[in-house]
Amino acid sequence: QVQLVESGGGLVQPGGSLRLSCRGSGIIFGFYDMAWYRQAPGKQRELVAGPARGGVTDYGDSPQRRFIISGDSAENTVYLQMNGLKPEDTAVYYCNAHRSGSDYWGQGTQVTVSS
Repeated sequence: QVQLVESGGGLVQPGGSLRLSCRGSGIIFGFYDMAWYRQAPGKQRELVAGPARGGVTDYGDSPQRRFIISGDSAENTVYLQMNGLKPEDTAVYYCNAHRSGSDYWGQGTQVTVSS
């Protein structure tokens, strides 16, 4: 059974950084396009980083340039490094693994940016 488990969320002050992790079981991330999404209360889920194919350590930058997705194929873990956090970044963050015919989500981890 496929399972994605996010961790690393929490409360951070504006301007701070967090690194989220997404560990997979029953799935090999190197065969999937990996991405991070977020959903704030009352808003639609949106893409924040990726998609990027696994098998390499550095997947590249997000369009916002504050969020960087990377991965460790040996650990079957994908990370989201978030820098310069703002209150509007407050949301539940989800890891996603996608390929043709398959789409998997984690349960999400809460990130709250507040002073």
